[in-house]
Amino acid sequence: MTDQRIDQYTRQDPTTLYADRKPDEQYLEGAGTDAEMAQNVPADHGEDSYRGSGRLEGRKALITGGDSGIGAAVAIAFAREGADVAISYLPEEEQDARRIVGLIEAAGRTAVVLPGDITSQPWCEELVAKAVEGLGGLDILVNNAGKQQNVDAITDLEDDEFDATFRTNVYATFWITKAAVPHLVPGSAIINTTSIQAYAPSPNLVHYAATKATVNNLAKGLAAQLAPKGIRVNAVAPGSIWTPLQPAGGQKPEDLPTTGEQTYLGRWGQPAELAPAYVFLASGESSYVVGATIHVDGGVLTP
Repeated sequence: MTDQRIDQYTRQDPTTLYADRKPDEQYLEGAGTDAEMAQNVPADHGEDSYRGSGRLEGRKALITGGDSGIGAAVAIAFAREGADVAISYLPEEEQDARRIVGLIEAAGRTAVVLPGDITSQPWCEELVAKAVEGLGGLDILVNNAGKQQNVDAITDLEDDEFDATFRTNVYATFWITKAAVPHLVPGSAIINTTSIQAYAPSPNLVHYAATKATVNNLAKGLAAQLAPKGIRVNAVAPGSIWTPLQPAGGQKPEDLPTTGEQTYLGRWGQPAELAPAYVFLASGESSYVVGATIHVDGGVLTP
């Protein structure tokens, strides 16, 4: 079967997309990077396909985890839609971040780099301040950075791992949102990345799933709180998306070749297939969408 890659303006059979990008067993140390993945099975972030149409012209966005995976795809799409973009990431992900910066600047937009550890409350507050300074304001916040490590049994789940997952996925979302809200004006948007795991948790991802359920619920509660101020809050729930998080311990190496086969489309998703949902939620096209979760999961039955 020949490879097909997504084209947002062409009718395509979604079951045959990315036929040449089926992962084998592999493991990446640390947080993992797209640069490492590219040596084996690269992810598609829309670098060669996403075409903007001015839907975010003049907007100013902060994206956590914007160096790779879903965050990178969103950064590329936002820039090509006319937004200036600040990305936060771990210092070890600098190579990935610089590549995305190049793509943002190639779209004629300003890129702001914010390396640091979002498990630190002072850094979360500082990165928002630096994003506002570098962008000249802020009206889109994408809480996307996440930590996922598979652990089979709760008796094997170390307290430090549980804590680090909540600090990365939940506390950072809280700290960054709290710091960002005073800067947001009517018409601004906040988008949280939740997960299919919030609805259908896997037995070996109970702690990760719990964080994503919290992030999803937080978006819905904040939507009610901030809507009267003209700030819309929504979420996107990805399914099995091929990002560095997955081979860096997010899934067992032996499960990577078959992950995604349980979806209606029977395959992994790619970051490029997520970006349009974020563009929609950030743009004025979704002006009456508040407290919603858009599922981008290849077709999975959810409660």
